[in-house]
Amino acid sequence: MEFALSEDQQALANAAREFSRVELAPHYRRREQEGLLDRDVLRRMGELGFFGIELPEAYGGLGQDAVTAGLVLEALCGDDMNFGYVSVTVSLLGQILQNYGKPEVVRPWIEGMLAGLVLPAIALTEPRGGSDAAHLVFSARRDGDHYVLNGEKTSISLATQADFCVLFARTGSAESGARGVSAFLVPLDDPNIKKTGFEDHGTISVGRGSLFFDDVRIPADHLLGEQDQGFIQVMQGFDYSRALLGILCLAVARRSLDEAWEHTRTREAFGKPLAAYQGVSFPLAEAETHILGARLVCLYTLWLKDQDRSHTAEAAMCKWWGPKLAYDIVNTCLLTHGHGGYSKELPLEQRMRDLLGLQIGDGTAQIMKLVIARSHAGRDVVA
Repeated sequence: MEFALSEDQQALANAAREFSRVELAPHYRRREQEGLLDRDVLRRMGELGFFGIELPEAYGGLGQDAVTAGLVLEALCGDDMNFGYVSVTVSLLGQILQNYGKPEVVRPWIEGMLAGLVLPAIALTEPRGGSDAAHLVFSARRDGDHYVLNGEKTSISLATQADFCVLFARTGSAESGARGVSAFLVPLDDPNIKKTGFEDHGTISVGRGSLFFDDVRIPADHLLGEQDQGFIQVMQGFDYSRALLGILCLAVARRSLDEAWEHTRTREAFGKPLAAYQGVSFPLAEAETHILGARLVCLYTLWLKDQDRSHTAEAAMCKWWGPKLAYDIVNTCLLTHGHGGYSKELPLEQRMRDLLGLQIGDGTAQIMKLVIARSHAGRDVVA
């Protein structure tokens, strides 16, 4: 088993880390105050190849493996996880579009995402559905060479900023459950699509909101995969994004831990550095242990994907453990800084607020644990 990074992996990670330090860290607070992602920064990220690096070069990707994609994401988003969330969404939807879309339809959107010029969104959640994504009521009705879309999607990240979405809609009967759901590529510039934003606790620069569709017509060739099979086909790609989300959150914890160690080395109390006191250093030592374990789970999951082996349970582990552990570690780091950590002059409180949302979105811990339990005990036992 090899743990060392290749020269190419190290070079890509170093470039991402330097970009994060110079471009992302200084303006983390400002972007929250503005409530928007900086499109110019996204474009520069695209120019440097930081989006969808696992996608083929023919689309503008770098053709790298999933482990390398995770390492670059980790290096990139310790200073502002909001840009990391965009990167995860690009990777997820890029693979979905590549695998299930008609090349002539999806190519401009994939190339736009990888160039940092087009922002994507995932339109899955509905007001009364929540985690029950297999029983959607949003409708897509076939009408000649088009589908007509009606309904509401809510809790959609990037709702007010996205240029297009991959949308899940019911094309079959309500009784058919997941087997009556289809996926579509939907441009969001139609005047019959209304957007509203939420006032959230964190991840404010990404933004979250609702999308309302009133007889929105899209060409039939924007269907992704087979009709009525979209949920079953497309949702398999979410295993990859769950592993990426886990390592994204841990990158924020890693940056906070590094800062906390530096603080305990340089700050003195009663004539000694803070690190000399076990009550200060032991919680950080425990955090180091936990973060190493969780990071290895994430990298192992990405390795399984590269080997084309099942990684559904492992991805669920990444998704429930990574965000919770990262939140708890940043909380410990905030307390280690004392009254200064509680101030908005340091980024710790903003990081905590940003991390909290990923304990809810993209699959709650309860859903992830259900996935893990079913993989070990069987779906016939764990309903």
